Amino acid sequence: MNMAVTDGIVLMPSRFEDGLADWSSTDGTPGSPTYNGSPNATIVTTDPDFGTCLELQTTSDPTSLRYMGQTPLVPGGYLEISARIKVMSGALPSARIAAWAGNGSGAHVTGLTEVGPSTATGTYGRIYTIRAIVGSGNRNGVDMVWGTAPVYGHFGLDILASIGAVVRIESVEIKDVTSYFHRVMMDWVDVRDYGAIGDGITDDFDAFEAADAAATSAGQDLLISEGSYYLSKNITLNAFCRFEGTLLMDDDKRLQVTNNFNLQTYIDAFGNEVLGFKKAIQALFNFTDHESLDMMGLRVQLTEPIDIQAVVANKTTFGNRRALRNGQFEADTSPDWNTEYFNATASYSSGDPTTLSNVTNISAIPVGSLVTGQGVGREIYVLDKNEGAGTLTLSQPLHSAASSQSYTFVRFKYMLDFSGFDSLQRFQIEDIEFGCFGQASAIMLPKDGLAWHIRDCWFTKPKDRAITSIGKGCNGMALDANEFLSDEYNTLVQFRSSIAFNTNSNDLKIRNNRAVRFLHFGVMNGGGHIISGNHFWQGDGSVDGERSAGLILTQKSCKSTLVGNYADNAWIELNNEHDIRQDGGTTRPFGTLSLTGNIFTAGDVPAWFTYIRLAPFGNNHTIDGLTITGNTFKTIGSGPEIDRVESVDESEGNFDMTQTRNVLFEGNSYDAVTHRSESPAIVDITQATVNANWSANLQDKLPFDGRALSVDWVTAQGAVQNAANASHRQLPVVTPDQGASGTTVNLSWAEPVRGQVRMAVRMDLPS
Repeated sequence: MNMAVTDGIVLMPSRFEDGLADWSSTDGTPGSPTYNGSPNATIVTTDPDFGTCLELQTTSDPTSLRYMGQTPLVPGGYLEISARIKVMSGALPSARIAAWAGNGSGAHVTGLTEVGPSTATGTYGRIYTIRAIVGSGNRNGVDMVWGTAPVYGHFGLDILASIGAVVRIESVEIKDVTSYFHRVMMDWVDVRDYGAIGDGITDDFDAFEAADAAATSAGQDLLISEGSYYLSKNITLNAFCRFEGTLLMDDDKRLQVTNNFNLQTYIDAFGNEVLGFKKAIQALFNFTDHESLDMMGLRVQLTEPIDIQAVVANKTTFGNRRALRNGQFEADTSPDWNTEYFNATASYSSGDPTTLSNVTNISAIPVGSLVTGQGVGREIYVLDKNEGAGTLTLSQPLHSAASSQSYTFVRFKYMLDFSGFDSLQRFQIEDIEFGCFGQASAIMLPKDGLAWHIRDCWFTKPKDRAITSIGKGCNGMALDANEFLSDEYNTLVQFRSSIAFNTNSNDLKIRNNRAVRFLHFGVMNGGGHIISGNHFWQGDGSVDGERSAGLILTQKSCKSTLVGNYADNAWIELNNEHDIRQDGGTTRPFGTLSLTGNIFTAGDVPAWFTYIRLAPFGNNHTIDGLTITGNTFKTIGSGPEIDRVESVDESEGNFDMTQTRNVLFEGNSYDAVTHRSESPAIVDITQATVNANWSANLQDKLPFDGRALSVDWVTAQGAVQNAANASHRQLPVVTPDQGASGTTVNLSWAEPVRGQVRMAVRMDLPS
């Protein structure tokens, strides 16, 4: 850089021989006294060393010489002011470069260093060079650091001596020495050149803004050179930023780097990966320039949960799409991951089904706590609390809690905790590994929200939960192609407690995920779910051991479909544990559920194990709308065949099977299953001797211990003959739902006959 060349700036003062009217005896400002005609200043034309020069006799201490021309200053530029002098007589003085700084209004800029280092003279007639450098940046070698406020200076020198010393001055030279500090072809602007100090105390905000503006205008990078820079305000940097030094900012102050917004930039900016991530997240939620934070494949090691809303600080709701992608979080051993437990008594009423009232110890109970107690279903969380009113809001009703009882509240610790948001929509997490390693859980969703996407992520050994929904923040969420690896791989099923995910709202897409050896893959309330292509594998090494539900649907009329999943040593359960416990009749039936083309496999399980279970809470519930078709059921290992593939868990209630409607259970394939359920069930009745009354018992044939409520058709298999061996051509009268269990179908013929018929028997009533 050369200001004279690139900017056309005139730096050199006028020569002494051209007259002394341009040389002031004070500060060089307009109107100050000059040396023109002064008795103590003479032009010497024949000095053997200097040729034409100025001879000056000191009349004060200091005796000053300033050029009255305004020498321009350029931000980021550096000027060297020099003069050659020699002492002719009198006391031997010292000399220094000196200056006066002016701003754009012509006013003096105070508070700056306006003198260079002093040089002592020790010999008459010897030539001494006096020099100093002035510039905007706080750099080694800069004698007068002026920042960006001055736009020009009056430069010269001071003679420091007793009155009467005679000094000859060859000239005063000013030249651009910016290249001393920058490469000649530099592609960056340094914040120090715009007055940044970098001592960690001085507020460098203005210098950063000025440097960024210059770099952006010139199409150059912004260099934050070595140092620690305190910035007191939110700042946006538009140039490409290169950090050699680091920033200090208050927790609520934001840095927005628009040109290279990624995690590496923020780690470089703050010198710490966790703080860098927090500041990057803060920027992601507060600026519109970027929709995603790229972690650049970096790993961030955490020793405590990150409360995302507390990091963002100024928002509790957010609706624009944002994404976090391409990185890894790893939980290091720390007591801050320890699960917290809180005990309290509370009142409960079915009239206000999601509220606990009169809660003792309420101030200690955190939002996001798992609620446990008598009559409490699985995966119910504290959604909100009102300490003044003494109430807790729950994510779901309690099915049969007492009016007053003791509860335990369990607060798991999550790497990324979004529960501080009242609503957060369209947040996307992709290609992230959550290395929980038995220390931490992974993600807690916000209280409310819409259309989250979590895809292509790895959840490695979550301590308690991988993804937790404490409210409706899961509404419309998509979980795609994630890998869930349990920390309880070597734990027997009956002793496991970890769950991959839970939901409380509608319209989820759970697709192509794989989960290994959790207690449950998912606990899902709500309806309208599409669940496809998942593999959840939940066995252990025991023979005839316990198994657990893989997927639990807790809205009994869930209008959901499960297609092409692989349930391995786990069952799918439909229940109503998140409803106030009621008997059937006027309540909505169990149903609107389709299971098609799934693979069910189990090994070394007891004979009573089943793959599909209905579990009513309350008595006399009904079924309406189950489609279970095209599935494969295979039992392997050294254990026995299982009795059947489906069952009803009557530990909390039962069904009124006389009201069953719209059940289709057909086209499934079986291996090592004793009783192969169907509805309609195709059965043959063979009658060897003539009899007017035939019957068939379908107790082991109809699914879910259903009753034989209707018959689609009856057809003869060959001739039906009477006692005279004559063909009987009349259809029998069919009477279904006979016997104590309703599983018998009677056929009444007009006369005693023998032969064989085939019929299709259903467990449901005609629609």
